Amino acid sequence: MEELYARLEPYIWPVAKALVIFIVGWIFSKWANKITRKLIHRFDPTLTGFLAGIAQYTVLAMAVIASLAAVGVQTTSLVAVFASAGLAVGLALQGSLGNFAGGVMILIFRPFQLGHRVTAGGHFGDIEDIGIFATTMVTLQNETIIIPNSAITGDAIINYTQKGKLRYSVEVGVAYGNDIAKTSEVLLAGVKKAEHVLEDPEPGVAFVGLGASSLDFLVHVWSTPENYIDLQTTARKACYDALNEAGIEIPFSQLVVHKAE
Repeated sequence: MEELYARLEPYIWPVAKALVIFIVGWIFSKWANKITRKLIHRFDPTLTGFLAGIAQYTVLAMAVIASLAAVGVQTTSLVAVFASAGLAVGLALQGSLGNFAGGVMILIFRPFQLGHRVTAGGHFGDIEDIGIFATTMVTLQNETIIIPNSAITGDAIINYTQKGKLRYSVEVGVAYGNDIAKTSEVLLAGVKKAEHVLEDPEPGVAFVGLGASSLDFLVHVWSTPENYIDLQTTARKACYDALNEAGIEIPFSQLVVHKAE
């Protein structure tokens, strides 16, 4: 036993030291995760999980490297091996890495946040979750769509929520012979009474063309993003009711057939 102890003695303390370093590092990695979550969640819940995970595994990786160095392992060579393995895995998982890069870009450049209504990756809906590899969207039909992040960052993104206000335009045609100024006043007065129409910016009416069978107007109104769908109904109805009350005719397409004698 004494001989065995004498042989193992040079290794006992380095191994014990490495275990202590690893255990302490593991504990600190958990603390790093919790502290990061508390700090980041106050400012931006979107980044909480992502940054907390990075903080935890960074501390844990440092602990592993320090533990291996304590027992005499050449960490420089080990890092090189990890780098080579990482390159091989990266080549095998190019699609996943593309999604990961897309997730990082979304979290850094912030084209949208949780709850925003957007068109992204060819889909329209509300953002429910932003993950490292994919983003979850809920459509107005209550469908859940999981979109790879690379598809989002590789295409145009339309954010309907970010500015806080959206404009909607109602196309209106009235019969020839009606006074343009009066028609504009009637439409403007009517649409101002519509539900969900904002006072700032004010609604506006533009005379935009001489159609084949009508004088054409555009009525511009603004609403908040959450009321945008309902606004389309209330604004159209307000224009229709206002024209009816004023006795202004809304023409419909007609086909005139001439009979040859």
